[in-house]
Order: sequence, then C-alpha cells, then structure tokens
Amino acid sequence: MEIKKIGIEPGEDVNIILGQSHFIKTVEDIYEAIVNTVPQARFGIAFAEASGDCLVRHEGNDEELEELASETMLEIAAGHAFIVFLRNAFPINVLQRIKDVPEVVNIYCATANPVEVIIAETEQGRGIIGVVDGQSPGGIEGEEDKAERKEFLRVIGYKF
Repeated sequence: MEIKKIGIEPGEDVNIILGQSHFIKTVEDIYEAIVNTVPQARFGIAFAEASGDCLVRHEGNDEELEELASETMLEIAAGHAFIVFLRNAFPINVLQRIKDVPEVVNIYCATANPVEVIIAETEQGRGIIGVVDGQSPGGIEGEEDKAERKEFLRVIGYKF
C-alpha cells in the first residue's frame, strides 16, 4: 500500500466540500440540494465512480468550478468520493442538505482553507484516509481574539 498526498487550493472566495457517496446519481442530487437551498450559489461538483466505467461524473452551474472539481477529482481518483467547489455561499448554508442526500456516506471537510487529502493506494484502487484542513493552531484565543471572532460573525451576518 502506498500513502499519497493531494493538495487542493480552493482559490479566492471559493469553498470546498469533500465527501464520500455511493451511487451514480450523486452529482444530480447534490446539485439539487445546493440550488434548492441557495439559488444564487455558483458551484461545480465531481464524483468518482468506483465500478462500471469508473468515470468522473460532473455537474454544476459554473463552468470554471465544474472543470476545477472534475480535474481535482481525477487527481484524487478515490472511488465514490465527491467534491464540490462553491462560490456565493458558505458550506454552512448547504452542508446539512448535502448530508441529507441519501447517497452521501461521509463528509471529510468543508472549508475555504488549503487542504491536503491523504490517500491510500492499493492494487484495487484508492481511498481517502483523511484530510489536513488548513494549519495547526498557534495558541489559545485571548479576550481580544474572542471579541474579534464575535464581531466577525456579526459583520458577515451569522449573528445579530
């Protein structure tokens, strides 16, 4: 078995959701979950089939993000994995709806940070072991940090 690392840089104003699913209709169902929750969201979805043709299936309403999702999933190449590149919405807006999609098995991460996907490769194929999401903590927040966090949440509209 070989362990590999695949880096993902979401880009400016882009979030990613990386997960595992189990059926070919994943891309269509995730598409519907996103557009029915946040109609103005721009996104691309890719899903790696694990049997049959073993293609990267893809959908989206933003050509750039759909291509980015497809190319990234082809690089990850882990069966039954999916990735969403999301703009004009945050994962918090759509994550529960994606989790409610019957095919979705697991969410590895939902983030705007650079991510490293840790892959195990065997003779059979590849699987995602886990992810490294962003950087390690540099300390514990103090009172000023708490105040900044609370203010930030109000500025972006998540608290009143």
